[in-house]
Amino acid sequence: MKIICVGRNYLKHIEELNNKVPQEPIIFIKPDSALLRNNAPFFIPEFSNDVHYEVELVIKIKKLGRHIPVDFAADYIDSIALGIDFTARDKQAELKAKGLPWEKSKGFDHSAVISAFMPTPVNLESLEFRLEKNGEVVQRGNSSMMIHNIPSLIAHISEYFTLKIGDYLYTGTPEGVGPVQSGDRLKGFIEETLMFDFVVR
Repeated sequence: MKIICVGRNYLKHIEELNNKVPQEPIIFIKPDSALLRNNAPFFIPEFSNDVHYEVELVIKIKKLGRHIPVDFAADYIDSIALGIDFTARDKQAELKAKGLPWEKSKGFDHSAVISAFMPTPVNLESLEFRLEKNGEVVQRGNSSMMIHNIPSLIAHISEYFTLKIGDYLYTGTPEGVGPVQSGDRLKGFIEETLMFDFVVR
């Protein structure tokens, strides 16, 4: 299975990081060793002093697909979850400044938190989600705010990568990203359903 991630898919997040609005989806991939499941604690890696949370809706793919038309993209969605794309922001800045790939800052072990999956809701194109850190809401988003919506992401990605059963698609994060410290507790919700609840070490 692949973990396919989308960058810069919410306008206010682009603004908070002083990035340019992309003309097409920005795609990167994490290895399966990045997954962190079952509310296991997240351990801050030794190589970074500035790891940021980025909460995202996650789509699981249910059938093989390549060059998928937008109008048929929904047929490839199995279920949804909530995830966090942990990013070593200092390592990312260092690599980007050198013009190097930045997988080290995105794909390190346990950098992709994933909740249990739930059936795809009928309001997938207007789905609210949020992240709480130590009881305070730090990120709040709605799928309707995506620059590239979920069907268009599936169609675009399938032009370059064959989608396979069980692949995960992290769909981008809204504004409010920030650092974590040892002892933080992170809780994620889709609508009012608690999806994950774990601590940072």
